[in-house]
Amino acid sequence: MTIRAQHAARAASAAALAAVAMGSLASCTSPSASGATPVATGAGADASGTRTATGGYQTPGGPESVRVTLTAKAGTVTAVRVVGSGGSPNAQQYQAAFISGIGAQVVGKPLASLEVGAVSGSSLTANGFNAALEKIRADAG
Repeated sequence: MTIRAQHAARAASAAALAAVAMGSLASCTSPSASGATPVATGAGADASGTRTATGGYQTPGGPESVRVTLTAKAGTVTAVRVVGSGGSPNAQQYQAAFISGIGAQVVGKPLASLEVGAVSGSSLTANGFNAALEKIRADAG
């Protein structure tokens, strides 16, 4: 594949990802300035409720993203759900590995200081998770 064709393929992938992201955002009924969708309110270390945000990250194959839904009670994570964009088979594999192990890494941990590294061998997906986490924390106040 020529460099020009590779750039065209990446541009098409980025456009498709943007369309999916816009579709997801269009379904939000109460978006916040941070990009997170609050379901309940809270502040900082006392944050409680369920929030959702999308975090993007770069891979060798192009841009990817994960949508993170996190539930906290009194500032402690009680549940997490991650959905990957899965733009390529390679991304799908790494996102699936990340998703399978993320609960053990975050449930029971304080939201205020939470940050993940490689999970189940997937290090780049963690960048998207942490980006979404920043939006969720900003929304939690």
